[in-house]
Amino acid sequence: MSEFDVYTPSIARVYDFWLGGKDNYAADRELGEKILAQYPVTADIVRENKQFLARAVTWVANEGIRQFIDLGAGLPTSPSTQETAQAVIPDARVAYVDTDPIVLVRLRALFAHGNPSVTVVDGDLHDVDAILAGVAGGIDLKTPACLMMGSLLHFFPVDVGRDLLGRYAAALAPGSYVILSVGRSDGEVSDRFIDTYRQSGPSLYSYSAADIAALPGSLEVVPPGITEALRWWPGVAEEDLPALPSRNGGLAAFVARVR
Repeated sequence: MSEFDVYTPSIARVYDFWLGGKDNYAADRELGEKILAQYPVTADIVRENKQFLARAVTWVANEGIRQFIDLGAGLPTSPSTQETAQAVIPDARVAYVDTDPIVLVRLRALFAHGNPSVTVVDGDLHDVDAILAGVAGGIDLKTPACLMMGSLLHFFPVDVGRDLLGRYAAALAPGSYVILSVGRSDGEVSDRFIDTYRQSGPSLYSYSAADIAALPGSLEVVPPGITEALRWWPGVAEEDLPALPSRNGGLAAFVARVR
């Protein structure tokens, strides 16, 4: 577990601030406000990601998947991953993975205490073997599961992010799924956003459209393919999808099947 530090902004707590939560401190709010001043739609994009994840988990659960691994889970907000999954499959199991001490305390207190369907794993996502060993305490990796990497990979350089996705996906049984969203950068405004974040927060990296298109590798991307997070709606006709806002950057999203 990382040391508790209220003076250095935390990814999870800044996200919590943008989502209107209360688990954040002055340093988190300062960075969050600084970014909103330069890129006001950030809070909208974060909410769109939250909504995408809920839709994707619901879709995957309806495909019969009963196990979910939420990497970089962040502070719990409603609907949580297990709330969404268990609305479809009441005995669905979830493993939450994070390293932020506040996140871990909140996840254990709210979800894992006395609940055998929830596992909380403390670990650095770079240490794939250790994370998978921890997850295996509540998830059977020999049977299909869903790996979630929501708004996560852009905190890693492109080659590292691609490698992490590949290594985690390789540990999943055939018939498993991956739910992924990642920030896309496509211009000067996006570059300013990244620079602002780096000044006070953790490193943030630019993923181009080509980088994102290459992420699935051998995974089978399911319809509607790689799209903006707010427009990931399986089975919805193009004319019925939410309009694509005119803005620089955003979140690309997809769901893919492990063959």
